[in-house]
Amino acid sequence: MSSSDSSFRRVEHDALPAWRRITAGEPRWAAALAIVVVIALQLSLPERLNLSSRWLLPAIEAALFVVLVAFNPLRIEKGTRPIRAVSLGLIAVASLANAYSAVRLVVDIVSSSHHAKAPELLATGGAIYLTNIIVFGLWYWDLDRGGPAARAAGVREHPDFLFPQMATPEMSPPDWEPRFADYLYVSFTNATAFSPTDTMPMTRWAKLAMMVQSVIALATVAMVLARAINILN
Repeated sequence: MSSSDSSFRRVEHDALPAWRRITAGEPRWAAALAIVVVIALQLSLPERLNLSSRWLLPAIEAALFVVLVAFNPLRIEKGTRPIRAVSLGLIAVASLANAYSAVRLVVDIVSSSHHAKAPELLATGGAIYLTNIIVFGLWYWDLDRGGPAARAAGVREHPDFLFPQMATPEMSPPDWEPRFADYLYVSFTNATAFSPTDTMPMTRWAKLAMMVQSVIALATVAMVLARAINILN
């Protein structure tokens, strides 16, 4: 390859938006903080809403989290199949724990087997609702275009989520690319509006995941608020 061809390819690569070219790995701290918050929220729930015991699943999540941080402590740049499995496994365990808590809470409300006071019920429902937002934000972040390491390496061209900055690149800085905060925002708006807002799911798995999240959020909010209002009346 001649030097002119190499220079042309370099200019062509640099002309691409950041989310479509090879870039530095995403900083670890935002996703790490989210995982710590999820573990803390799970530990704050009443014992009856925990699967097996209060400490079992949070301990598993913490152990998997330590492995991920040890492999990519500052930036998520290196990706291997085992580490990928650990990352998805961590989110799956957190999802299992929160799904069990949500189902158990709804069953308790329907059966009136536990007579919690309204503030306690609202706090418990709020913790599950917030965990649901963070967990699905982690799913979106770790699955879109193969995850953060694959996005940094530019492995996949087509996005699973179309952010506004992708549709109108002239309205955003040339170095913009989605980070964890962007996926957390998508999860938050989906859990509150029960539908996509400014970011559109492009693939079937993304559409189904957002649908499942909306169902969980709607059931949690509706049941908890109805029961709390009934208690207050």
